[in-house]
Amino acid sequence: MSVTAAQGFEASGVAAGLKSTGKSDVAVVVNRGPLKVGAAVFTSNRAKANPILWSQQAVQDGVVEAIVLNSGGANCFTGSFGFQTTHQTAEKAAELLGVSPGDVLVCSTGLIGTGDEVFRAKVLAGTEQAIATLDPDGGVAAADAIMTTDSVRKVATVTADGWTIGGIAKGAGMLAPGLATMLVVLTTDAVLTSAEADAHLRAATRVSFDRLDSDGCMSTNDQVTLLVSGASGVTPEAAAFRAALTELCADLAVQLQGDAEGASHDITIEVVGAADEADAVEVGRSVARNNLFKAAIFGNDPNWGRVLAAIGTTAAEFDPYAVDVSFNGVRLCSAGAPDRPREEVDLTPRATSVLIDLKAGQHSAVIRTNDLTHDYVHENSAYSS
Repeated sequence: MSVTAAQGFEASGVAAGLKSTGKSDVAVVVNRGPLKVGAAVFTSNRAKANPILWSQQAVQDGVVEAIVLNSGGANCFTGSFGFQTTHQTAEKAAELLGVSPGDVLVCSTGLIGTGDEVFRAKVLAGTEQAIATLDPDGGVAAADAIMTTDSVRKVATVTADGWTIGGIAKGAGMLAPGLATMLVVLTTDAVLTSAEADAHLRAATRVSFDRLDSDGCMSTNDQVTLLVSGASGVTPEAAAFRAALTELCADLAVQLQGDAEGASHDITIEVVGAADEADAVEVGRSVARNNLFKAAIFGNDPNWGRVLAAIGTTAAEFDPYAVDVSFNGVRLCSAGAPDRPREEVDLTPRATSVLIDLKAGQHSAVIRTNDLTHDYVHENSAYSS
């Protein structure tokens, strides 16, 4: 049931005509309480869509009653008209739910730079229709409504000692970090304060969505929201809740990675032996964003030389001539020199692992990415046509 697995939540997804396919494109998730706590993290892209600008202000008091999401239009770089559309969306939802507009978050996803009176009318009508069809079992419908180039819905649930966390996500392209990755709504019926929700969310996204770097392109609309109803009446132990939330976010991040546009390999880059965590992240990300490496993986070529060339561009502390590199469990490079034959590595499976041992310390990090394929280039060359 995803976001409606936790007690105190209702959701829905409807077709408002924003997508040419006729599929559902407006979703609403409502927190029925008794707590109305909310926290969110947003893209760090300076180019922010109108819903991000609205939601950043609305979430500051830690109170969120509902969230409205649409696919089929990013409502970004649409001028004052676009911001007014976001404002009216929150007002429409607030009027129908009997809450304050400032307690309604808004998310949009789709093509940048498009939006007119027809778009606005469809979003507002879709919001009204979605609220009229709210359902305690509507989480899957909401997950479907936020999909754009996604080929499958992304949902996850974790249940612990008397409390539950549920989540939905969308994302298949422009998957790169910056506080959040794509659109994600998380719900829990645990009892948390707004400060606790914010701290747990930031800790969980830091090691999950922020470590997903599929194509190095950061969206203008990325938002991850956590809604807290407290309906279970259970106050969880902080470490247990954070671990469960991190587990759920990691699950959704892996689902996003597995649905990346045009990808034929899901690549897990594990960096160990780093002087500190920041070094491990920087090294892993340098490989994840290296087009030569990504093209090699697409061609099933375990070209470890491209790994060393990529990590050599970083400021991380390590000796390039002490590094080991393994592909799918086979160490091809030891101490900066050839080790096992490349022919021992089979890169035909979709799941691909790269292990980089910097031999500079005890810290580690995992970055997730995908290969660079003909299909990715084709899909994104024709995205707005």
